[in-house]
Amino acid sequence: MKGEYKTKARNMIVDYLKANADKRFTAGDIVKALSESGATIDRSTIYRNIDRLCEDGKLVRYKENDVNGACFQYSEGHGSCHQHMHAQCANCGKIYHLNNEIFAGAEEKLKEEYGLEIDFGKTVIIGKCDECNK
Repeated sequence: MKGEYKTKARNMIVDYLKANADKRFTAGDIVKALSESGATIDRSTIYRNIDRLCEDGKLVRYKENDVNGACFQYSEGHGSCHQHMHAQCANCGKIYHLNNEIFAGAEEKLKEEYGLEIDFGKTVIIGKCDECNK
């Protein structure tokens, strides 16, 4: 990444993001988790790093109806999260990256019957994962 600063704070933030790559989180979640781990990182540093990671495509920012503010998902290892759908467990928050081909028939049907085009990158299917169903 051009102009990237490898500071201790940035490394701690990225470590948190990588450890939670299968979940969605808010900036407040990051602040709370790092604070609970004993890190003394200024809130503005966390927000600045979040903005930079979003600009660089390593973090996806989106809005969920049940959350006041933006949610984020670490996406560095998944290519472009803006190009495929996601599913999320309503209980534990785990995120699954879905293959758009599964929805090809539904995409055509929605377009045909309702004139609605799917924005795959902003579409999240909510359900309950196997682990939470046990």
